[in-house]
Amino acid sequence: MATARFPGKTVDVAASNWSAPALGRPLCVNGTPWILYLLEECVDNVWEYSSVVIALISMFCFLLSTLPQVYEAYGNGKVEEAMSFGFLFFLFSGDLTNFAGCYLTSQLPVQVITGVFYIFTDIILISQFLYYKIKNSSNSKTHVLKWLCFLWCSSATLALLALSKFITESSTTLDTQRTTTSSTVEITGYVCGYLASIFYLSSRFPQLYKNFQRQSTEGTSYLLFALAMMGNGTYGLSVILVLPALRGSKQTFIIKHLAWLIGSLGVLILDFFITAQFIMYRKNNSAKRSTSVNMAEVEPLLCEEEELSRL
Repeated sequence: MATARFPGKTVDVAASNWSAPALGRPLCVNGTPWILYLLEECVDNVWEYSSVVIALISMFCFLLSTLPQVYEAYGNGKVEEAMSFGFLFFLFSGDLTNFAGCYLTSQLPVQVITGVFYIFTDIILISQFLYYKIKNSSNSKTHVLKWLCFLWCSSATLALLALSKFITESSTTLDTQRTTTSSTVEITGYVCGYLASIFYLSSRFPQLYKNFQRQSTEGTSYLLFALAMMGNGTYGLSVILVLPALRGSKQTFIIKHLAWLIGSLGVLILDFFITAQFIMYRKNNSAKRSTSVNMAEVEPLLCEEEELSRL
């Protein structure tokens, strides 16, 4: 979800920690080498180091969060009954505006590309939802539907790969042009950040209502929400941990990260309600599974009785 810049020294770096510029870029003298290479952040104390490591854990949780739901939907085959399309739509809208916000506020390429991956997983979830909805509600040819779904996902994958390549190549050009249009572009980026927070918060309400309406969470993977909770919780923690190491205004730092903090912590709270639904409706889920198993066992017996009566 939130892929805002890793909390660390961006503007508030101590002058003594940097050497003379080489090839247009300053060199970090006392920073952690792997963080400098991967994230272009000069981290020279335990607070910032812990913040970056926890932020990476947060990103990893978000990257994995949708995969259990894809597997659950593939095994269940009735994802349209379990998932709310409003949840998927707002999640996709949030990731899209979050990506735009990260790009416009000149976040690191690794974070922007991660945002592209979030959009890719959203497209997979929405495609899977529409595929099973069409398949289960009509008598259309399954193989034709599979090919259409495959072509759509392949086209989306190629488009997103091309977008990632374009972003990495144009990041240096954007940095050189940023000085002339920084204020307007960054304001637009932060507006996108607040819009993303609104979309993320809105995404949980349709799913909460869907679960309440069905009195069940069957067909929905709890790992989707558990990993999202871990990602949102660790992201908030990564922002808080860096505060003691800041040499500039803590208030300014919080304001810059406020949009992503509202989205992360707000969704974390709403996911506790979804967790409560998984606990409350657990008995209903097991009852439905046992009913479906009994029906599967009874149907062959009924067929055998019909055949014997005909004889």
